[in-house]
Amino acid sequence: MSLVTYPETRPWAADIRDAVRSKAMPPWFADPCCGHFADDPSLTTQEISTLVSWADGGTPAGNSQDAPAPPHWAEGWNISAPDAVVRMPEPVAIPAQGDVEYTYEIVPTNFMEDKWIQMSEVRPSARQHVHHAVIYIRPPGSDWLRAAPVGVPFTASSLGDEHLRHQAHETQSDILLVYAPGSSPDQWPEGMAEFVPAHSDLVFQMHYTSNGHAATDQGSIGLVFAKRTPEQRVLTLQLANDHDTIPIPPRADNYRVEVHGTLPNDCTLLSFFPHMHLRGKRFEYNIVHGDRTAETLLRVNYDFYWQLSYRLAKPRFLPAGTDLQAVARYDNSRRNRHNPDPDSAVTWGDQTYNEMMVGFFDVAVPAAIGKADFFVRHR
Repeated sequence: MSLVTYPETRPWAADIRDAVRSKAMPPWFADPCCGHFADDPSLTTQEISTLVSWADGGTPAGNSQDAPAPPHWAEGWNISAPDAVVRMPEPVAIPAQGDVEYTYEIVPTNFMEDKWIQMSEVRPSARQHVHHAVIYIRPPGSDWLRAAPVGVPFTASSLGDEHLRHQAHETQSDILLVYAPGSSPDQWPEGMAEFVPAHSDLVFQMHYTSNGHAATDQGSIGLVFAKRTPEQRVLTLQLANDHDTIPIPPRADNYRVEVHGTLPNDCTLLSFFPHMHLRGKRFEYNIVHGDRTAETLLRVNYDFYWQLSYRLAKPRFLPAGTDLQAVARYDNSRRNRHNPDPDSAVTWGDQTYNEMMVGFFDVAVPAAIGKADFFVRHR
């Protein structure tokens, strides 16, 4: 529903009251035990009281002359008007029923010079069918999927070469943006940006789900360029489970999966983006100190339908050698109202009824340091 004007908002007053009083809205799932986040939209006690009083008090309109100016939105975007829009050249047909394999589309940027990306936003055209999207940067020197078709959709199984099929599932390429239901665009502060080399391709990895209605999707990504070369480059990294830590047993209500990683070089931690599926219950990121005590940076009470980013209010410097830990917990019991089958073990896999554990996180490094450079470990 639209909540832009008073006439549009007034019919929803009782729902608004109930949602803010229960703190179901605005959506925010970070446990207040740990961390402070710049994008926390939570309402204060006073703000909640004001909305409840308004709903219970006859929903008065107020003086229109006291209203602020309406916000200015770039048409169709939640970022500033894009400097460039890279669109999938061919639409993808999505069936009404059945599983849909990951779909890829390689799109040349045709950038004649290096670009620094300050803001980016993914816009599917069939949003209701998109489980997630990952947009990868393929620089001109990369051999990743070089023999795959360009400008047309394909899946791993449609590739004739076994090596190519393997490449479709694993890559070391930079990630430009991850999109999932509820996620926000990337908007980096002045002096930080992501890097797209001249003549790069963007590789759209699209995970579609069927919902009883056939559709087509032709997604795009809007890009806002930095006005000057930044001092720091943003890299998206991840802590992910291996396949041996899942299956999750039937009716298990707090199944635990843990992953560790040691930072090879200094960096500044910016934000987190946890990803699980329907059995996801809780996800946390920790620093494990030398005495084996864990410092929790973020603990999320996970909701698959609102996969939010969590941006640190104050970025944190992490020295080389920092031991990062991600811990996920899963609820495969009947108490999980989203659980499609609590009596079966849940295996690792791409589909929503399978499970995953990916702890994305963003860091800033000196502008001259690329992802491959960052992972060179020095004595």
